[in-house]
Amino acid sequence: MMKKKKHKESILHCKDGTCYLCMKLDGDYAQKRHLHEHHIFGGNPNRAISEAEGLKVYLCLEHHTVGPAAVHNNHENMRILQRDGQRAYERTHSRGEFMALVGRNYLD
Repeated sequence: MMKKKKHKESILHCKDGTCYLCMKLDGDYAQKRHLHEHHIFGGNPNRAISEAEGLKVYLCLEHHTVGPAAVHNNHENMRILQRDGQRAYERTHSRGEFMALVGRNYLD
């Protein structure tokens, strides 16, 4: 029997139907019909690290994949998430631990 992977909850954003970037950038706290889970540090192996450490947020389509504000199309919005993710991680870990985990400092 295969062991089911355990998904850690986000350390930045509760899964309550809101879009992290709608709230942060626009002050929009309305619940969205469709949300995607976005791993802040993507690619292998960082996606697995993001999952294991709760470095993820929930985004509406416009902030995830569709349009100019989408993190997959907008470098600055991606950096906002990376900086927020690092800050959240460093509330309970050191900068050195973050660097060992992700390999890059997004706060300087």
